[in-house]
Amino acid sequence: MNFNETIFLTGFPGFIAKRLVKRLAKNDAQFFLLVEKQFIKKAMREVKEIAQTVNTPLENFALIEGDITQANFGISEKDLKILQKETTDVYHLAAVYDLAVEKDLAYRVNVEGTKNVNEFVRNLPNLRRYNYISTCYVSGKRKGVIYENELEHNADFRNFYEETKYLAEVEVENLKREIPTTIFRPSVVVGDSKTGETAKYDGIYYLINYLRKFPEALRLVNVGNKDVQLNLVPVDFVVEGIAVLAKDKMAVGKTIALADPNPLTTEELFDVLAEAMTGKKSIIKPPPKLVKWSLSLPFSPPLSGLPHSGVPYFFVPQTYDTSVADELLFEHNIACPDFRSYVKNLLKFVAENPRL
Repeated sequence: MNFNETIFLTGFPGFIAKRLVKRLAKNDAQFFLLVEKQFIKKAMREVKEIAQTVNTPLENFALIEGDITQANFGISEKDLKILQKETTDVYHLAAVYDLAVEKDLAYRVNVEGTKNVNEFVRNLPNLRRYNYISTCYVSGKRKGVIYENELEHNADFRNFYEETKYLAEVEVENLKREIPTTIFRPSVVVGDSKTGETAKYDGIYYLINYLRKFPEALRLVNVGNKDVQLNLVPVDFVVEGIAVLAKDKMAVGKTIALADPNPLTTEELFDVLAEAMTGKKSIIKPPPKLVKWSLSLPFSPPLSGLPHSGVPYFFVPQTYDTSVADELLFEHNIACPDFRSYVKNLLKFVAENPRL
């Protein structure tokens, strides 16, 4: 069968990658999905489900067992030549997303892995676009407004996840001079705005599960901050943004913040959650410094459900400008939904799936 495009994608069958493949799947699109050995069986199940759901031939999907941390992904020279000859579009999503990740693992996967993908991309004669999935948190400990055209800084980082994603994005940024590249920076990704579906409970879900313990009592004391915003985006918005702009010529050479242009403060988020659960908002608002101090105590994680690695993200004094994203997405009638419009869908999913 002749294909109009052949997509090479890393990070499958991860939550975003799986949804992106489903969104991009069509009869004239071929997929080379790079999958680690330990996830092959799961990837096979996911591919079958995608093929059935979107009515696409199963033969359109090829699972390539490999590892981005190895030279040429650890695959044979014969298979590598086939990939190089046929690939037209690359989506690099594979990364370690754990905030508490150890230094060596983070560097090996996020930095060295991205260098290997970059080298692969440099040798694709029919490449149309290289799409790299970064994060808004490459901004590290910077303060204030973070613009999409800004990257390099010396403000340090909160953890090795941020640092290595930053170093990886620097590597990809340098490719923009050579090949058609688009960098996507999602903020904190939450569940689907319509179904609430998510793959794990972290980020805002720490606060959700905290309130779920004793909603009527715990909603009284607002542990948020009126001066700090937590930028949340639903996974369906992120996937649609990537899928559409990866085909938009105006996005070539751009870095795009897939973030909420009007994020809520953590104080507002607390009240939105409290009201959605109990119909009432908070009453007491202690000083942010006191809240941060208490959440950093040794016994706090078992009580609050918020690990120490996640505490800083509720006190990040920075916002993300989305001017480039807004302009490009407007042409496709795509906009980030307000958290208030889908919060009940997130809560319903958590209630129905208390353990993932």
